[in-house]
Amino acid sequence: MSEHTRYDNPAISSRRRLLQASAAGVVIAAATSIMATTAKAQTMSQDWDKVFPRSNQVDHQKVTFKTRYGLTLVGDLYLPKTRGTDKLAAIAVSGPFGAVKEQSSGLYAQTMAERGFATLAFDPSFTGESSGEPRNVASPDINTEDFSAAVDFLGLHPAVDRERIGVIGICGWGGMALNAAAVDKRVKAVVASTMYDMTRVMSKGYNDSVTLEQRTQTLEHLSRQRWADAETGMPAFQPAYNKLKGGEPQFMVDYHDYYMTRRGYHARAVNSGNAWTITTPLSFMNMPLLSYIKEISPRPVLLVHGEKAHSRYFSETAYAAAAEPKELLIIPGASHVDLYDRLDIIPFDKLTAFFTETLV
Repeated sequence: MSEHTRYDNPAISSRRRLLQASAAGVVIAAATSIMATTAKAQTMSQDWDKVFPRSNQVDHQKVTFKTRYGLTLVGDLYLPKTRGTDKLAAIAVSGPFGAVKEQSSGLYAQTMAERGFATLAFDPSFTGESSGEPRNVASPDINTEDFSAAVDFLGLHPAVDRERIGVIGICGWGGMALNAAAVDKRVKAVVASTMYDMTRVMSKGYNDSVTLEQRTQTLEHLSRQRWADAETGMPAFQPAYNKLKGGEPQFMVDYHDYYMTRRGYHARAVNSGNAWTITTPLSFMNMPLLSYIKEISPRPVLLVHGEKAHSRYFSETAYAAAAEPKELLIIPGASHVDLYDRLDIIPFDKLTAFFTETLV
């Protein structure tokens, strides 16, 4: 049994139900265990509540900025202490899908700030400390806009050279980052680390295994769920994420070991025992993210993925579809989640060299 085909079991955990079973009808069948949520946009905390230690090499500031849809995003701005008076190259960072800026994206941002860049890790719309009601819903369009709004903010900051801005997207926000770079010509370089194409996996399942009949059945259920939500005046939510029941494949255990343990748990993260709305997959199933990936060229693309990641095929397909200049860096022995926080595995030297060479 291959590393991919062994994951095609529709009975596994709730994250799996969003991704593959959202395109196979199971997510709504499982919705008899609908969870209500009390999640609300958070008052912006000034505490250091990250899952990683604070660096003494950077200055940190909580910031807010608006999207063109009028939503207020909350971010963490990191600036190197030894920045001098010259304006800096800057990087906007977000992801993974269902995470918050206090987790992986903040670690990436702080580490790249240690290496001389102005960086901004932000919570996407409707999640974390950012605004938007209802809570815990995602959109390929709105979340692509989130990256461009971050570029707006960075380009207006006095410490930043607005002609030298790049983006990093992690996991599901890797696809958003590539989509943002395709449409927003201000983005000069893009990195997608351990990437998921969320529109592809929600509409076609893992390894494109979902049939047209299954897709149609799912859309029937999701469409009727809209009536149920409209009747109650609030969305229903999926079962809690990353709570193991036993028998899950290794990549689901890996998610749990990050999001539900001291290693990466954060109360505001969707993936840390919270949930997306049931109807979140609707727009993802009808709006392919990477249709225009070739139009990133001639700006450079770097795709980073683990050799043993169940998701590796997303980066391989994106690499094949992108135009030059492009690079696919496979990290030997690494899993999908290793690239969330393993400082000995995430290729920060490579990221530093990539942005140093391209943000000029």
